[in-house]
Amino acid sequence: MNGVGNSPKPSCAVARPAVPSPPYTVRHTVDSHHKFMEPRTQGLPTRILLFVAVIQSILFATHWFVYETWTAFRGAPVGSGFSNLQVVLAVLSISFVVATLFSFRYSNLGVRLLYTAAAVWMGLFNFFFLSACLCWVVYAGGRILGLGISSPLLVVSLFGVAALTGFYGVINARWLRVKTISVKLPNLPESWRGRTAALVTDVHLGPVHGAGFMRRIVGKLSALKPDVVFVAGDLFDGSKADPNAVLAPWKQFTSPLGTYFVTGNHEEFSNPGAYLQAVSAAGMRVLKGEKVLLDGMQIVGVYDHDLANAERLRGILQSVALDRSKPSILLAHTPSRLAIAEEAGISLQLSGHTHRGQLFPFTWLTRRIFGDYTYGLQRFGKLMAYTSSGAGTWGPPLRVGTQPELVLIRFE
Repeated sequence: MNGVGNSPKPSCAVARPAVPSPPYTVRHTVDSHHKFMEPRTQGLPTRILLFVAVIQSILFATHWFVYETWTAFRGAPVGSGFSNLQVVLAVLSISFVVATLFSFRYSNLGVRLLYTAAAVWMGLFNFFFLSACLCWVVYAGGRILGLGISSPLLVVSLFGVAALTGFYGVINARWLRVKTISVKLPNLPESWRGRTAALVTDVHLGPVHGAGFMRRIVGKLSALKPDVVFVAGDLFDGSKADPNAVLAPWKQFTSPLGTYFVTGNHEEFSNPGAYLQAVSAAGMRVLKGEKVLLDGMQIVGVYDHDLANAERLRGILQSVALDRSKPSILLAHTPSRLAIAEEAGISLQLSGHTHRGQLFPFTWLTRRIFGDYTYGLQRFGKLMAYTSSGAGTWGPPLRVGTQPELVLIRFE
């Protein structure tokens, strides 16, 4: 968490667009926004081709394994040549990669339907693969213990459970919850006691979640009536889309103290200019390595690529000149560099990114990477940190073992 990058310190100040909102003061810091806005294409085709080849090879191998497991336990199809099941699985094995490549170039109903179907299949296949592995484990265990296990019944039962789990995951991912937490920050102004802030992360507007999903989020926020809203990155999925169209429902929502936005890694897949313009047009304040003093509360926001570089982040937090006699909130997409945030005197860091793993077994993997800071309200020394599981999904629109959420933070 304290690794030091080798990137040079930023050297160019950028003008900030004014956004209508209650009175506040802003402390700017220098950043590398001009470099960040340039498309990063050098060597990209080769890396993409290599990545696609690796992923597709894995998908071919795992689909073959699932087919071989099914036929070994259930019985191979009769007849010569390719069976219908083989053809279907072969097509499904390439569907997600093909749909993803299309989604980065085109945005139309056909591509959205193709991507959604392929993404749902990938979520279901995750559990079919786990069931296939479990079939062999149970079979081997039964042989060792001398138990007579019906192979057809075993594979049908486990694959049936996999299918039910996958369908539950689709429904669960659409059920957006509201998580309410209370925080006590040192030196909190009296004007902030009892106020609420909404945290929105990882909406992933794109081929699966569009304007309709954004409308649902706006409806819930309107009912919650937060005093201020923080959007901590990955508002967009990064695929081809009209950012103004999918974000249009947000224009119907306002909060007394405004809305503040920082980029996530998905906004930074390529040139994020169109996303940032849409965010600003919707009435959100984009925080680009700067501090906003909001009625005694210091709000600091950093881009995700700045968060990834320890020295750059440390330089930004020094440049904004935090007043340690006042509470401060850091909007940072990824729950990392907590030691640097604490060292700078940040009171509360708000993050997303992890999705809490989104679905098993990736919940276990994410926990291994981020530890206690994968999800929820945690303490790191004097710093409090909340990581949201996010409102949307990436890839498979399924959630198993996690819940999508909007977070309502009450200050005490």
